[in-house]
Amino acid sequence: MNSSKQRFFIALVPPPDIQQHITLIQLYFAEHYNSRGALNSPPHITLQPPFECLAEDVPKLEESLKEFAANRFRIPITLSGFAAFAPRVIYVDVVKSPELLDIQRDLTSFVGEKLGIVDRVSQPRPFVPHITVGFRDLTEQNFEAAWLEFKARSIYFEFTALALILLIHDGSQWNVGTEFLFARN
Repeated sequence: MNSSKQRFFIALVPPPDIQQHITLIQLYFAEHYNSRGALNSPPHITLQPPFECLAEDVPKLEESLKEFAANRFRIPITLSGFAAFAPRVIYVDVVKSPELLDIQRDLTSFVGEKLGIVDRVSQPRPFVPHITVGFRDLTEQNFEAAWLEFKARSIYFEFTALALILLIHDGSQWNVGTEFLFARN
């Protein structure tokens, strides 16, 4: 039996046009501020931070997420402005709607109870939904310069998240794996 572990996380992913817009900002950070970390995954809002799962447990993980998503409503998402986790990360701010806060809370508790997946680091912290554009690989000096440039810059998008996305790590970057559609409008 193959008992190799794979790394996953669970997120909401914007539609392709918004992804493309955010990827251009991430490329700008790579070019101007030597921050490439955000390019290691498609633009996303993390709901469940990275975790490991044995290869033989992936079908159970996917079945559980399918069941979870099937009972959920689609989620209205608003991206508005930029914010930061000083002194390392700059991100597109995501409005903390009740729907978004609810699904994150319900999902983390669901995967914790049903699958034993618990992120001890983020668990005690409040959920801050965001889409990273300048990653932890920003130097403090580049963070300061980038933050000066981006803190007042405007960005605004609205979209409806139609699915939970399971992202999988291939050894060098994160890729969209399985999508679990929210069954209810």
